[in-house]
Amino acid sequence: MLTIFFCISLVTKLLGRIYYQVEGSPKPGILPPNVAAAVNGVALCGTLAGQLFFGWLGDKLGRKRVFGITLLLMMISSIGSGLSFGSSPKTVMATLCFFRFWLGFGIGGDYPLSATIMAEYSNKKTRGAFIAAVFAMQGFGILAGGVVAMAVSATFGAVYKAPAYSVDPVGSTVPQADYVWRIILMLGALPAALTYYWRMKMPETPRYTALVAKNAEKASRDMSKVMGIEVQAQKEVGEEKVINKSNSFGLLSEEFLRRHGLHLLGTASTWFLLDIAYYSQNLFQKDIFSAVGWLPKASTMNAMEELFKIARAQFLIALCGTVPGYWFTVFLIDHIGRFTIQLIGFFFMTVFMFVLAIPYHHWTLKENNIGFVVIYGLTFFFANFGPNSTTFIVPAEIFPARFRSTCHGISAAAGKAGAIIGAFGFLYAAQNQDKSKVDPGYPAGIGMKNSLMVLGMMNVLGFLLTFLVPEPKGRSLEEISGENEEVDQAHPTGVETV
Repeated sequence: MLTIFFCISLVTKLLGRIYYQVEGSPKPGILPPNVAAAVNGVALCGTLAGQLFFGWLGDKLGRKRVFGITLLLMMISSIGSGLSFGSSPKTVMATLCFFRFWLGFGIGGDYPLSATIMAEYSNKKTRGAFIAAVFAMQGFGILAGGVVAMAVSATFGAVYKAPAYSVDPVGSTVPQADYVWRIILMLGALPAALTYYWRMKMPETPRYTALVAKNAEKASRDMSKVMGIEVQAQKEVGEEKVINKSNSFGLLSEEFLRRHGLHLLGTASTWFLLDIAYYSQNLFQKDIFSAVGWLPKASTMNAMEELFKIARAQFLIALCGTVPGYWFTVFLIDHIGRFTIQLIGFFFMTVFMFVLAIPYHHWTLKENNIGFVVIYGLTFFFANFGPNSTTFIVPAEIFPARFRSTCHGISAAAGKAGAIIGAFGFLYAAQNQDKSKVDPGYPAGIGMKNSLMVLGMMNVLGFLLTFLVPEPKGRSLEEISGENEEVDQAHPTGVETV
């Protein structure tokens, strides 16, 4: 689903050329800082709101029903994004921002619901790998977005020939380019449509049906249907859970805070700190692309060439740095545990941030570009073989079923607040301290070196706060959350959990 989300970063340069070209300028048009912030930031704000709302709703109405709503919202909004309209650049961008907010709102619901659904369907031996695989799909989403953008831009570039901007500023962006970004954004609806079809064929998660909806018989029938074997309902246990008042405390009640308060603080704070550092790494992308020769000067290309090369560069970064980290997590998480992977990730992210920050001038020299690229790639690798994956996985495992989706949504929303700070706060903070050297439209900041030092400290805090989060490896969801405690006291033989 996150294919839809990442496509916008591929087409922002094209939007600048189409709608914000300044006649006589030596460089192609770019989105003004406030417009760029709105186009990118509004989706993050929508995602934060969607994580909170749909996380709560998933515990009230059920995972299946609410997940279907989020998928429909994503489909409609991604198509609407491609159909953005207006009589001026300002109104086109306003329409695009409207649909981007609701797209983010739907994607926000995908976080807690997809993680919770997979956690509740999985057994304790392979649960981590299955949830990690769900999250790792966003790596393939980034790759798919790059492939789509390359295919569409190459096709239009071959059919509608255009000179470089330096040769013909107006002719370098053909009128048909306005179709290109729309097609790319609308094609993002396809994964959501396919997921909707398959997800609606599956029943509600048996854990939700048994523990929240209190219908053990239906849960056993649904489990029998999914597993293809006969599963007997244990009515007496289900009844015991309904009657036992000590097992019915509310969200954020004194009992909840006593049992799970520190856990929620741990999952929310580590996700918040991780996303500040993770989303701030887009600060380096323009330097990386130019350093390795993937992206020549904009004036030497036409609009389709620039889009193709941006998509190719992001595809290669994802292929080399992002995707491998995800799949290392998938293969190792049920062997070495979530806690260990998160500590490893935060530790090496800290090391590499300081390695970039302390001798920052060294990395700005042309002869050291390759070393800079390698360290940048390793930082991405250890983010994904580390807290970027585990912060998604753990909140779906450690809370009671009736709060599971809500608590995951709260944790994810904290992360998205960090993403907003990382993506935009540090974009301003990292500006040169010399006002004459800042990017157009930005005030002076604290500089890249100081920004990297701050980000390194964020990772140190993330490392320390990881100790608030329990290790769920090898235990059932009911064991981790304590949902079986009272039942085990009443029935010493216990019940088998997966």
